[in-house]
Amino acid sequence: MKKLNHLFDNNLAWATSIKEKDPEFFTRLSKQQAPEYLWIGCSDSRVPANQITGLQPGEVFVHRNIANVVVHTDLNCLSVIQFAVEVLKVKHIIICGHYGCGGVKAALENHEHGLIDNWLRHIKDVIRFNSGQFDGLEHNEKLDLLCELNVREQVTNICNTTIVQNAWKQGKELSIHGWIYSIENGILKDLSACVTSKDV
Repeated sequence: MKKLNHLFDNNLAWATSIKEKDPEFFTRLSKQQAPEYLWIGCSDSRVPANQITGLQPGEVFVHRNIANVVVHTDLNCLSVIQFAVEVLKVKHIIICGHYGCGGVKAALENHEHGLIDNWLRHIKDVIRFNSGQFDGLEHNEKLDLLCELNVREQVTNICNTTIVQNAWKQGKELSIHGWIYSIENGILKDLSACVTSKDV
């Protein structure tokens, strides 16, 4: 069995470089977790929340799944949201998609992919809800648009969770943001889909 020793070597080099710059970093980090942000993003390995936002470990709580989908029956995602809102008391939930998303692309195509088709059904619903917006677009334009529309739909889904609704009823400061990331240039884009308790 291969033990992936190169990853342990990488880890040791990383931890050593952090300690050289800031000897107390891990001591402080181990004593508390108090992020202001919950990031819900795609599982794509090219979209790492901390790196693209320039945040340090401990500054962002992260949940990732295929195509950054938030579904009212996904107890994993809902548990993350509840823990972030009620225990960590985050002030911002960021749902971040990315252009060229493989999951979104698969939902746009008429091919069978196996088990994941059940998950992609949620994105196919986004296509159905917005079918008129795709008329006359080239395939890449449709893909970009669907990536954006999917983020907007997930913002709505997050806002409709009992967790967020209850937080707003209790007067908690909590904003939901819809962003998209370009792997081609490394830039985040705000989709102007921010919702706060004042907007409800």
